[in-house]
Amino acid sequence: MSGLPASTALHPGASEPLIRELFAVRENTYPSPLARWLIFAVVLVADVIDLLSSTVTNIATPSILEAFGAPDWLAPWLGASYALALGSMLVLGARLGDRHGARRVFLIGLCGFGAASALCAFAPTAGTLVLFRVIQGAFGALMIPQGFTLLLRSFPRDKLGPVFGLFGPLMAVSSISGPVLAGLVISADPLGLGWRAVFVVNVLVAAALLVLAIRTLPRIEADAAVTLDPLAVILLSVGLLGVLGALTLLQAPLTPWWPVLLGALGIAALAAFVAQQRRARHPLLAPSLFRKRSFTAGVVVGVGFFAVTAGVLFATTLYLQIGLGLAVLPAAAIVAAASVGIIAASFSTRALIPKLGRRLLLIGLVLLLVGVSGYLAVIALASGSPWLVAIPLFICGLGMGCGFGTVFAVALGDVDDSETGSASGALNAAQQIATAIGAAVISISYLGAAGGTSPQAGLLVCLFIVLVCTALSLLTLPLLPRRAAGTH
Repeated sequence: MSGLPASTALHPGASEPLIRELFAVRENTYPSPLARWLIFAVVLVADVIDLLSSTVTNIATPSILEAFGAPDWLAPWLGASYALALGSMLVLGARLGDRHGARRVFLIGLCGFGAASALCAFAPTAGTLVLFRVIQGAFGALMIPQGFTLLLRSFPRDKLGPVFGLFGPLMAVSSISGPVLAGLVISADPLGLGWRAVFVVNVLVAAALLVLAIRTLPRIEADAAVTLDPLAVILLSVGLLGVLGALTLLQAPLTPWWPVLLGALGIAALAAFVAQQRRARHPLLAPSLFRKRSFTAGVVVGVGFFAVTAGVLFATTLYLQIGLGLAVLPAAAIVAAASVGIIAASFSTRALIPKLGRRLLLIGLVLLLVGVSGYLAVIALASGSPWLVAIPLFICGLGMGCGFGTVFAVALGDVDDSETGSASGALNAAQQIATAIGAAVISISYLGAAGGTSPQAGLLVCLFIVLVCTALSLLTLPLLPRRAAGTH
């Protein structure tokens, strides 16, 4: 990997001696070690608020639906609208960062993300909240891929192992902690805001992070030769929206033709996207990436892994709150068992990512299989004791903790330096799209099987689907690189 260019311009205000020392370019053209870790901190916090935004509505959904008097079928849209916008525009966000500079696009994305969070906090209707979540996700798509570019361009290749080792666990804890944080905030009900306070927290964190980012992020030279392709983004966004919308509307009180037409439109748009990318002189994704069997397999395994993660959490939320009628805080406390498992596994295995590579991911998927199987047994044999769910959730958390971070590190194992921006955008897009689809499929399955009277039946169907997806991910695992990025 090449370092930052020698002509890299520093951020405004970098004339102070301390800042100048922190961001001095050494003979290896990388920022100083302390500067690299400050950049890591900014990127980490940005990804944390993104992941919290992806998951906070899991636990807040019943409160939001009740406040607006909205139907249950709208539930998956509260989270999927954000994930869909983020996932479908991440690759474009990465290209914009290449063309206009990662620092500039990161700051624009962060400002827009904070403003959209404020709109979400004061949305007047459920429909406008979904719209504002789309806007929030779109600005997140500008911010997130720049973070990966900054990390991959600021750390020497042989230092990436520790970066992934810390980044993965901390992101994992953040993604799983969203429902717990939402439960605590909603229960505390600061200023009588209720669920709206969840988005106010985002605004405050984004404002503080903006100050830090302006002071710490160095400029990376823009590349005016990078071309943009709005048609590709439109086709991809319409395609994903059509497919996800069709899945979600299967439970809506609409004529059956609407989901069919929307699904057909989505499939046609995705097919047009693939055809257009094959002919494009400057495709959104580097074509060389998908000639690498290992990277393609990494995307497939990543989609399965993150869909399973989203499925387990969303199914649990639906079961505990809508099915059993538990209050926000008890439901969040049960879900917290998965957080404990993730924390335990993530921090105890992070040093093993460079050594074990895909074997660590294998361990994670096996633990997920064991956890979901135990979950099925608890629901089938002891459904009257919801607190017992915490035990298999803890085991699932152990599996998730082994997989978060490892998925990205292994998938990037054979990626060249020139492909890192496109690769990180593709992986993040895959994660968000998998999260949206996982939540939508689980919502449909739960509401369809439960029928309003049998929450146990709904959850059993959801867990069986999760079990099958986990098994399919295991079958694809041998195609991944044996080692993680930075260990070759």
